[in-house]
Amino acid sequence: MNEYLTYGIILVILLALEMVYFKIADQCNIIDKPNERSSHSTIVLRGGGIIFLIGVWVWSAFFGFQYPWFLVGLTLVAGVSFVDDIHSLPDSVRLVAQFTAAAMAFYQLGILHWSMWWIILLALIVYVGATNVINFMDGINGITAGYSLAVLIPLALVNMNGAFIKQSLIISTILALLVFCTFNFRPKGKAKCFAGDVGSIGIAFIMLFLLGNVIIKTGDITWLIFLLVYGVDGCLTIVHRIMLHEDLGEAHRKHAYQIMANELKIGHVKVTSLYMVMQLVISFGFIYFCPNTMFAHWLYLIGTLVVLAITYILFMKKYYHLHEEYLVSLKNNNYGI
Repeated sequence: MNEYLTYGIILVILLALEMVYFKIADQCNIIDKPNERSSHSTIVLRGGGIIFLIGVWVWSAFFGFQYPWFLVGLTLVAGVSFVDDIHSLPDSVRLVAQFTAAAMAFYQLGILHWSMWWIILLALIVYVGATNVINFMDGINGITAGYSLAVLIPLALVNMNGAFIKQSLIISTILALLVFCTFNFRPKGKAKCFAGDVGSIGIAFIMLFLLGNVIIKTGDITWLIFLLVYGVDGCLTIVHRIMLHEDLGEAHRKHAYQIMANELKIGHVKVTSLYMVMQLVISFGFIYFCPNTMFAHWLYLIGTLVVLAITYILFMKKYYHLHEEYLVSLKNNNYGI
């Protein structure tokens, strides 16, 4: 079968299956109700990001089950996340599923060597931690799928000849993201569905597995620069919340993108597009303008990291007071003041 025809068929199948899910979610009342921590104000279908898991299964059906342990791990972590979207699960259950799934991904990558168990354990913690940071960043329309496209498109260019991973897996995942964007990459109040944890955790698991293949085969960890914008916002926000002595498991609206969307009233599509463009510029600079040496890669990574971190800090120093004012008004409203 012609390759382009195959991708066209996959796109149609994914679009049809997403529509079927909407029917099921509507009938089963799988919805996201807004609260004071939300960046939306209307009831929206939840769990539309299940299409990312479905996309990998459809890819496997067309191109062969080439990464079975990865597929099982993805199904486990996305499945548990989907259940959590419907009925909240204990943190312990979700973490056990995430670590088990990560171990399966490591086995697929061929790095589950217990002779160096402490390195494997550290890598598992980083893998699961990164998965949850990406999950935490899912807070406005389009940002999960849009940012994921900004990660996978440069990755597809790097992998043009299939040197690191099957190119068809990247393309099929991009198609699943485009299907989801059709219903989610919209202005505030216009989204048909949200990704849910099944979507944000699922796509995080996929992206980390794809990047893991590149890192292992090149021996260069600086390829994580493809996730740098999310990493800076996510990690520095966690540090900020620790400084404020907050419960990290509690929902919040302290990410830079949330302050842009909520306090500064910048449209969701504009904020998402900003994050996409920043990551694309950084990634393309790394691919096309950074000399292909380890020293240059590290210099580029550290330099970009410092610039983003300073930008984040300056942004928070200027605008975080708006969020504090919002919290005060919320507290006053709760007490009827």
